[in-house]
This record gives sequence, structure tokens and C-alpha cells, in this order.
Amino acid sequence: MTRWPIPRPMQEALAQARLAVESGEVPVGAVIMRGEDIVAAAHNAPREDHDPTAHAEISAIRAAAKALGRERLDDCELWVTLEPCAMCAGAISHARVARLYYGASDPKGGAVEQGARVFEQPQCLHRPEVYSGIGAEESAELLRGFFRERR
Repeated sequence: MTRWPIPRPMQEALAQARLAVESGEVPVGAVIMRGEDIVAAAHNAPREDHDPTAHAEISAIRAAAKALGRERLDDCELWVTLEPCAMCAGAISHARVARLYYGASDPKGGAVEQGARVFEQPQCLHRPEVYSGIGAEESAELLRGFFRERR
């Protein structure tokens, strides 16, 4: 199997996931790109923020919308280390994110290519282009290590 270099946005998302571990959070990191520029970066923080919606994707979307001064991110990409859940997939759709790149699949909570498959539902308002498996090994290893230490 050929290993490709991990693109810069996913490297930054992995760095954000490592920050989540340092805070005792599940290691998920996200980055919003507009062209070659990082507009926002975030990591999971529901415990730290006392906010069940403080997933990396939601926090990055909020920060990007604020930085750009608009609610639509139709010229942006979201890079995240783990397949988004249904809540995050809904936010991605509502924000009109153009492209979604994610690392590890999430058979339990994922809602893009697993479970609810939010973007395939007729009620879905916007379907981003989806690219999976980018940095999957590194993302999955961060998650495995995190949960192994807690067992």
C-alpha cells in the first residue's frame, strides 16, 4: 500500500486533535480552508466549554463564518480527522461548505458514509463534495491511543 503525504490542512487538523487530547477531549480536529488560507481551526471541546455542540467541526464553522463575516462558506473546505456525526453533517450542509475531507471513518457515530448518511437524504439542502481516508491511519491511531489510555 502506497502512503501519500498528508496535505497541510489535514496536518493542521491532526495538530488540533492533539490539542484536544491535552485538554482531555476526544481527539478530533478540524480546519476550514479558503483557497490556500486557513480561515479557522478548532478541536473538540464539549467538556472544556460545557457545551455538547462544541465538536471540532461546529467550532471551526462558527469561527470561519465570524472571520469571513457571513454564514455561507460556499467557497471553503472543511478538513476533519474523523467522519462527522449527524449534527456536524447538518451544520456542514447549512453552512454550504463546498468540500469535506475527513480522515478516519466512524462506524459508531459517523453520518456521512456510515449510519444516517445525511448528505444522501432528500431533505438535505446542500451536499458537499466528500473525500474520505485522508490521514486516516494517523487519525485512527490518535483515537485508539486516547481510548486505550482510558480503559
